[in-house]
Amino acid sequence: MERAAQQAVPLGQMEVFQALQRLHMTIFSQSVSPCGKFLAAGNNYGQIAIFSLSAALSSEAKEESKKPMVTFQAHDGPVYSMVSTDRHLLSAGDGEVKAWLWAEILKKVSVELGEGRGTQTQREPLRPPSAWGHRESYDSAIIQQAFLSMKGCKELWRRQPPYRTSLEVPEINALLLVPKENLLILAGGDCQLHAMDLETGTFMWALRGHTDYIHCLALRERSPEVLSGGEDGAVRLWGKECRIGGKTGGKGGWGEEDASHGSSSADLRTAKEVQTIEVYKHEECSRPHNGRWIGCLATDSDWMVCGGGPALTLWHLRSSTPTTVFPMRAPQKHVTFYQDLILSAGQGRCVNQWQLSGELKAQVPGSSPGLLSLSLNQQPAAPECKVLTAAGNSCRVDVFTNLGYRAFSLSF
Repeated sequence: MERAAQQAVPLGQMEVFQALQRLHMTIFSQSVSPCGKFLAAGNNYGQIAIFSLSAALSSEAKEESKKPMVTFQAHDGPVYSMVSTDRHLLSAGDGEVKAWLWAEILKKVSVELGEGRGTQTQREPLRPPSAWGHRESYDSAIIQQAFLSMKGCKELWRRQPPYRTSLEVPEINALLLVPKENLLILAGGDCQLHAMDLETGTFMWALRGHTDYIHCLALRERSPEVLSGGEDGAVRLWGKECRIGGKTGGKGGWGEEDASHGSSSADLRTAKEVQTIEVYKHEECSRPHNGRWIGCLATDSDWMVCGGGPALTLWHLRSSTPTTVFPMRAPQKHVTFYQDLILSAGQGRCVNQWQLSGELKAQVPGSSPGLLSLSLNQQPAAPECKVLTAAGNSCRVDVFTNLGYRAFSLSF
């Protein structure tokens, strides 16, 4: 038995494991590179795959062009959320956020191509440690080393928000960039919003108000205000204390300054909850059989669209009034404004296109049985790569070159 443990894992056994891994894969997050030519996708195994949109969209594209250029192990658990700055890819998992330099990632893509590896992710032969002599340990080696042997990228930094206890390792479900303030907002399982200064890496404040974990964030740029939606069924707006709809904001929430924060951002220390919309309490939106949780939200000036347990609904923020309830029975997990449309996805394989009036313009089927993430690539540097991508409960990322049909799928 000890001698068997020294041998490399048979190639066929590794292929079986990889097939099972793809079968049970969920893609939680996506982010487009600053140049607009590459797409990062993060899955439930903690892996991030880098796809070349330009290669996949080329007239000379082959099946290999739709595979990852590079795949690396980013987190020990799922990659719940990702965003990109001009230089960095930021990814969030259980209790931490990491930064990766896009320049280093793309350099690695160039090396892979230069060594003739095409688009195939390379792995070393799987060899269990010599200390493992039992069959159970041998099987564990297949799983662990399949992750560890991936050609990796080195993180630039990692940060963990100041949680209330050292034993707390909540998931970070959502990341949001506030470019004008050079801030990153994080939210998730500890029911708080944390603001990190991207220049110094310092956590500046935490906002409390939600009574259950937070699913989603959105930025209302004109105000500016941050919106958060959570399991408690509320959408909360956070910003400077101000008057909204004739009422003074600030009830129920407060900003807590971290001990590590200096005196460079007085305005942000005044951030607090300025408006609360308890969606499930509105009869036209409520669906008690689905629960009260808010799973997605998006904003456009004075308008917000949100959904989850309650029906997908368009709201006028100044008056806190629901104006359009969209006739969609399945809970929605992602929503976004696009031109004069609203795009949504969730349970079911379709990307839904809605008129603001509530009319369903189109339902475009994809390859995944459920969708968790939509990404619109609108980078001006790569107009030829302007696509919509959709991912969820499978190993595939569907690519829509226009909103009328799925052109093809990328695959881990």
